[in-house]
Amino acid sequence: MHRDGRYAAWFRTPRGEGTGIVQLANGRISGGDSFFTYSGSYEVDDDRFTAALKTTRYAEGPPTLFGIDEVEVELAGTFKGRMATCSGTARQAPGVTFAATLIASEDVSAGPDGPRTVKLPAASDSRNRARNSLVRGLSRV
Repeated sequence: MHRDGRYAAWFRTPRGEGTGIVQLANGRISGGDSFFTYSGSYEVDDDRFTAALKTTRYAEGPPTLFGIDEVEVELAGTFKGRMATCSGTARQAPGVTFAATLIASEDVSAGPDGPRTVKLPAASDSRNRARNSLVRGLSRV
């Protein structure tokens, strides 16, 4: 079964939870979030998989879910349909368990009539304009 693709990731430890994006391609893992990049490798055996994932901080931000910025997490999990679940630990943070859920992203591709676009309705008069009641001294036309 083909498991390569882009996944939304929800991960958690006893210290908290977070989200990111993970790309699986030909045994390689890449991805990241607002503060970290993810890299590593994975192997799939039917519906089961193992992975080694490394995190690297690239931007200042809140403390990590492991308590240290760079970890190498050893994971084991299963695929079920469009989702995967896994858990593991990092030797750099003994005793901190890690769990993640991956949800396959939909392909955003053009349909037979071209790309899907949504147009916002045009404002026909001033009744459709947003008003800020906190701004004083401005006249409304």
